[in-house]
Amino acid sequence: MRARLVALSATLLLIPALLAGCGGDDPSPAAAGAGTDTRGCVSSFDENTDYFPVHSTLEYAKNFTITYEKAYQVVTVKEPYPDGKPESYVLYRCGTPKPELTGDLADAPRVETPITSLYSGSTTHLPLLADLGRLDVLTGVATGTYVINKEVRGLVDAGKVVEYATNGQIDTERVVTGAPDVLMTDGYDVPEFQKLRDAGVPVVANAEWLEGDPLGRAEWVKFMAAFTGDEDKATKAFDKIEADYDAIAAKVPDEKAVPVLVGSMYQGTWYMPSGGSYVAKLLADAGASYPWADSTDAGSLELDFETVFTKAGSAKIWLADGEWKSLGDITGEDARYGQLTAVRDGQVWDNNLVTNADGGNDYRERGVARPDLVLGDLAAILHPDAFPNHTFAFYQQLK
Repeated sequence: MRARLVALSATLLLIPALLAGCGGDDPSPAAAGAGTDTRGCVSSFDENTDYFPVHSTLEYAKNFTITYEKAYQVVTVKEPYPDGKPESYVLYRCGTPKPELTGDLADAPRVETPITSLYSGSTTHLPLLADLGRLDVLTGVATGTYVINKEVRGLVDAGKVVEYATNGQIDTERVVTGAPDVLMTDGYDVPEFQKLRDAGVPVVANAEWLEGDPLGRAEWVKFMAAFTGDEDKATKAFDKIEADYDAIAAKVPDEKAVPVLVGSMYQGTWYMPSGGSYVAKLLADAGASYPWADSTDAGSLELDFETVFTKAGSAKIWLADGEWKSLGDITGEDARYGQLTAVRDGQVWDNNLVTNADGGNDYRERGVARPDLVLGDLAAILHPDAFPNHTFAFYQQLK
């Protein structure tokens, strides 16, 4: 869909920030403890000590796993990019010996943690770091164009965070010179990644977008925490999101689902979320229905306008994802939109409430990490009487 296509540019985004050390004088709860310094590094190694006293557990995320040994953990991304083979990363506590590995892990990248520098491949990584209080480890972004987070945007604008793929292609020389502890991808694969690996830069896949559950996507905060050493913070942050999400879902009126129209056209094709997608799960939890909810695919369906109009053109509410600011913008782009009931009745809601002049959209940046806020918006649109005085985070009604 349009959001994903625009996000492809945003996802090649890697976000540098001023290196302030990992934790400074406020050591991570997961890293700090007896025999560790303020960063969380082991000052006196004991092979019998468990240096990961807080273990992350996963309930919703299906595309990565975390296992623990005493001085290191193994993070495995099952599908690092569409149809990609699993990739494992061995994360060992600073101050402990680099583990000697055999078998399937013999060639796995070994990363010393907590990391102090990260090149981020997607704006969706930013809220994860923000929730952990670890924006200080950001040291590189592909381009700052789509960044909404004001703190990160300020660092980019001030030249304190480097941009390494401003033209859409990774400048491998700039990345190698920057020598980040980790370059975290956007869940896609490009030839430059192998060049970086060969040059000694650990490339780590973040493929949250392949999760089919909105809370599963949000749970990738625990993936990020494995690298920053903030397991305890991640658990608390996610538990709050989960509780808020469940509380909103519980308030949705137990009545017949509200028919909606979803998505929009891009270059003549209407990208409709399939029934197995995370969008479909959000819609179901918000008390919405749409004609393609029974499809089982996890991605998007590619439809023409006539098909969409026939099956969903009479829906009274349209949940759009265009770049429009008014109803006039919609019909100006394609006059056929004017035939939709939601357009005629003025019930078009677009997820572009917070944007920047360069095309960045907070829904695409922060919405992945905050499904509770997305669900809150959807529930308020569909059931205004049940959610009075709602403050919208991502959606706005077009006039």
